[in-house]
Amino acid sequence: MTPDVRAAGASAVLATFGTLTEVVAFRTGLAGAVLPGVTEVVSGARTLLLRFDPAVTDAGRLRALLSEVAPVDPAGDTADREPVVIPVTYDGEDIRAVTGLTGMTRDELVAWHTGQVWTSAFCGFAPGFSYLTGTSPSLDLPRHDTSRTAVPSGAVALAGEFSAVYPRTSPGGWQLIGRTDVPMWSLERTPPALAPAGTRIRFVDAGAAA
Repeated sequence: MTPDVRAAGASAVLATFGTLTEVVAFRTGLAGAVLPGVTEVVSGARTLLLRFDPAVTDAGRLRALLSEVAPVDPAGDTADREPVVIPVTYDGEDIRAVTGLTGMTRDELVAWHTGQVWTSAFCGFAPGFSYLTGTSPSLDLPRHDTSRTAVPSGAVALAGEFSAVYPRTSPGGWQLIGRTDVPMWSLERTPPALAPAGTRIRFVDAGAAA
């Protein structure tokens, strides 16, 4: 995997990849790389933006260092800290529709969602909204044709290859399978987002733990 790395202004480079899987693996590999002067890494669906201090490095040096980064499959990454645990009550409005679309029972769907480690691939849509990719095969679920006008804060949802937790009440078209009381965005934390890109997440069944 060799990304296309180009200068993005005087103090950043943009690395472009072919797939989201490559982005996540490369971002995971950055944890073991030494990149003097890099001040921030911002993930996208197909890109990584690396901002740097021009007094320390430049685009050419950074491009050379990035060519030596070894991607790491998040599924086999054991060097990172333990995943953030998010208890979920699986009673979402769409859980019956999802079982119908997948052919799973409710228990099988819950086992699939809780039985893997999720990684925050990138953030967007709203502060604290993390697009999570899993280690099990994706269900590739469709979004609703018409979005709800108000999805409640804490709703746990699926769409396409992603899972997510809505950090605040907002419109949304994802399939709602549960809810959690864990705040995904809080100005009392540093950083405020619970799951910035690269964070590993494990969902647990709050009902099973009761």
